[in-house]
Amino acid sequence: MQTAIQATPPKVVHTIPATINLQEEVKNAHKQLRVAAYCRVSTKQEDQLNSYDVQRRAYTDKINGEPGWTMVGIYADKGITGTSVKKRDDFNRLMRHCKQGKVDMIITKSVARFARNTLDCLKHTRMLKEHNVDVYFEEQGIHSIQPGAEFYITIYGSIAQSESENISANVRWGKAQSAKEGNVPFHYKRFLGYRRGSDGKPEIDPEQAVVVKRIYERFLAGDSLATIANDLNTDGIPTPSGIGQWQRGTIESILTNEKYKGDAVLNKTYIRDCLSKKVMINNGERPKYYVENNHPAIIDSGTFGRVQEEMARRSGKRKVKQVGTKTEQGRYSSKYALTELLICGECGTPYRRCTWAANGKKKVVWRCINRLDYGKKYCHDSPSIEESVLQEAIMKAVMQTAKQNAEVLKTLKLHIGMGLSAETTEDNSLDLQIRIAEIEAEFQKMLKAIAADNVEAFDEEKAKTLMDEKAKLQIQLDRIADTKQKRENAKSRLDEIFTIIEALANHPISYDDQIVRQILESVIVESKDRIKVVFIGGLEVTQLL
Repeated sequence: MQTAIQATPPKVVHTIPATINLQEEVKNAHKQLRVAAYCRVSTKQEDQLNSYDVQRRAYTDKINGEPGWTMVGIYADKGITGTSVKKRDDFNRLMRHCKQGKVDMIITKSVARFARNTLDCLKHTRMLKEHNVDVYFEEQGIHSIQPGAEFYITIYGSIAQSESENISANVRWGKAQSAKEGNVPFHYKRFLGYRRGSDGKPEIDPEQAVVVKRIYERFLAGDSLATIANDLNTDGIPTPSGIGQWQRGTIESILTNEKYKGDAVLNKTYIRDCLSKKVMINNGERPKYYVENNHPAIIDSGTFGRVQEEMARRSGKRKVKQVGTKTEQGRYSSKYALTELLICGECGTPYRRCTWAANGKKKVVWRCINRLDYGKKYCHDSPSIEESVLQEAIMKAVMQTAKQNAEVLKTLKLHIGMGLSAETTEDNSLDLQIRIAEIEAEFQKMLKAIAADNVEAFDEEKAKTLMDEKAKLQIQLDRIADTKQKRENAKSRLDEIFTIIEALANHPISYDDQIVRQILESVIVESKDRIKVVFIGGLEVTQLL
């Protein structure tokens, strides 16, 4: 007799034959029924672990208490999700043993304990059925190898998956609310420079902060990511996690993380769905939140901004195709500062360092890449310059500038500072933020006023006007923030340049790649006996070779 399907399925499905009959059928094929138990808890909390131990003991007693059963083993996963089988080691081990013919029946508490993914649940029960392995779900009273069982497994599996999706949605909502309130999570064990303070908030770890500052300083001094990583490894500096070696990716992460200037961006990534649990980069699919002045800064805002500019500059280097190469030259080189700075005054192509050998002697020179690769086809008169002569001329220009009287130095500061004053705009960001908040409140009020019987009364034109105004105000707000950041970056550069120049005025030094990188924008080769040295900020000094 068939039983009608109710809205809420009964706990025990009566259409399936009695358990004892199934066991008798299996016993006919095997003298002893080889039985395994599978149990799982999804968290590592103490009460869940107690449940885990209770399940193990209960299944051990149950299997050993049946005279016709032989216990194959208890397979158990703890602290593991049920929405995917990939990381459930004992579950996968059990599946292998079933395929090897070592198991006749599996006992598990429920469909939800076996799998919260309907597809996984059906896939594995079907596979087990092909190997004559039965799965008995105690809570539902279902044997997987009986006729019609798959229908009920699908129903209960869908319920279990739906529960996981609801839990995931609740967690996602909770995280979104937390982000809106500006709550910033810190993973101290893998985050260099900070530790949990006595008040539970982040505080600077002085010893680790020294390493963070070193990384920023060396990058701005011209070192590549790989060079910084290698130097830290050589000096035996522990990585953020305390294990393994420093890698260029770790250095890049530290240099681009806004937390080091005391701010935080929330929702940088998100979980695509509760089944795959794949972490995705948030490119606008979910709201992001920027929290300013959340915790003490290790790196000042100006220095952080300069690092981001330098990152962009290195990655956006002009590409130059060279003879004998398959790709264009555009990769940043930290070995020689002039590789980045020395430019041909005739064709605008970078110069390249070369070693000449003649009569058993070697000489290092710099040559225009166009002239070097194509002769006079594209560049007719660019000269080759000996490195020592070039370096001496550059430092002479720098030293002369540093030793000039106060009026010349004042002029230099004026040139560099022009960018700051030119970009000064009225800061009405607070007014803009207030108006944006008012628009959002008004829009939410309009939405709440909608009821099922007056949907058509919603003023779409007014809503569009509000959203358009909000978008324009946001653009203005972003522009002001961008201008303020640029001023911070320029001020930081300005301070550093003049600290170096003023020091050079009293302590002359020989050519230094690091100093050249920090204060010069470019060096233009105008002729075989003249170069133009361009300081950051625009001041130009002509120097004879």
